[in-house]
Amino acid sequence: MLKTVDDFLNKTTMYRLLIYYLGGLLAIAFVVGLFGNLGFRPTALLVSTVILLLACWSINRVFAFIFNTPVNHESSIITALILALLITPKLGLYDFTFLLAASGLAMASKYVLTIHDVHIFNPAALAVVITAFGPRQNASWWIGTAIMLPFVLAGGVLIVRKIRREQMVIGFFITTFVATALFTWFGHGSILTAIKQTALTSPVFFLGFVMLTEPLTSPGTKGKQTLFGILVGLLVPPQVHLASFYTSPELSLVIGNVFAYIINPRVRLFPVLTQKIRIAANSVDFVFNPNKRLAYQPGQYMEWTLPHDHIDDRGNRRYFTLASSPTEPNLRLGVKFYEQSSSYKKAMLDMTDETSIVAAQVAGDFILPKNQKRKLVFIAGGIGVTPFRSMVKYLIDTREQRDVIVLYAASNAQDIAYKGVFERARQELGIATTYLLARPDTTQPLEAHQRAGYVDGNAIRATVPDYQDRTFYISGSHQMVAAVREALGKLGVPKNHIKVDYFPGYV
Repeated sequence: MLKTVDDFLNKTTMYRLLIYYLGGLLAIAFVVGLFGNLGFRPTALLVSTVILLLACWSINRVFAFIFNTPVNHESSIITALILALLITPKLGLYDFTFLLAASGLAMASKYVLTIHDVHIFNPAALAVVITAFGPRQNASWWIGTAIMLPFVLAGGVLIVRKIRREQMVIGFFITTFVATALFTWFGHGSILTAIKQTALTSPVFFLGFVMLTEPLTSPGTKGKQTLFGILVGLLVPPQVHLASFYTSPELSLVIGNVFAYIINPRVRLFPVLTQKIRIAANSVDFVFNPNKRLAYQPGQYMEWTLPHDHIDDRGNRRYFTLASSPTEPNLRLGVKFYEQSSSYKKAMLDMTDETSIVAAQVAGDFILPKNQKRKLVFIAGGIGVTPFRSMVKYLIDTREQRDVIVLYAASNAQDIAYKGVFERARQELGIATTYLLARPDTTQPLEAHQRAGYVDGNAIRATVPDYQDRTFYISGSHQMVAAVREALGKLGVPKNHIKVDYFPGYV
């Protein structure tokens, strides 16, 4: 059952999954509304959702045109659906004005309230914060009801499993409930009643699963994500106030967004393609000239938005690991192509130096450990070699000595990418790379440092005699990573000595 769920999640981009989730919640609410259980008519929900979708889509296009920025339709759809779940649907003229105002403010926040072309605030949260200062204009967060809770939880768990930010979300939930209990205790109230109300009749779960996890307004590394979740959780309880000014779920998140930017400033680049280099049988290295210097650590990734025609259901955004080293002036992306490639990858192959592409949000914890004496093993599967190319090139350029063994699994010799970098590391730093070929050419003898087979227990024992003393970094397909983790477990390698490269599910 879990494998079936993971297979679905791996085939679905995060943005599409979020659209399905939010749309599903609205559809369920429409059905529930037919029985009068949500306090508004289902027709009002349908009309308000349509107005928000049209308004956000149209306003987003206008702002994109004015600021000469690629249009991201998925983002505007997600914002509209979130607003539809926060604002009580009504059919009055004043209510329509409220919907239009919220849509305009949400879209404007992405283009106007920016620092270095990066928006700071969750668009939906900021919109309802600002509209709350108007007469009779505020978000009710009607999604936070007991009858909708099972559906919010079911989809929310899938979102967190996809994005792999469990630590941040769990930290937020624990902090929220503990803080609520403490504030209630200090106020001599019923802790059990307060906890029950927070769980059943507040938007805490929707806030945590959907809005807290927005990648562009939250930190990109686990430690900072946890701090971010804890801070927002501390501000959510209704008792939190400064003098007579009380916080709200949306204001708590907006304050958290400011904190997130301070501890983890984000960037937005408009890189220009300079080269496309065939690096393996079905893999291409895309070399970009960034419009400004980028600070990142070897092994981290970025979100890449590529507008193109005839976008398929995988959308126009991808997360790619930077194959380049911070010591290099250019940015590199190693990308593998298949016969049935997505519209995004087909557009990549057609890119020229005039193609518009946006790179944003450096993120990821799959980086070199601070302790340079730690003994490492890099295990790469296919194009999962990109973070290791970044790390090894960094070690070469900085002349940093580390005890590293590389195991590189590929279908055959023609599928090996960046071989020149790894062979240079062998000569200059003593970093040994073994190439494991699943389907080698049987008509030709294996070259030096090549062996037939897979990265299994036998291969690890043969190439890494001191495997019990090393930390393993694994990057590749989901199936490959799972298989190697299982093999290491059978060898007795502790879990805390295994680090895997999981994208946040947007690929």
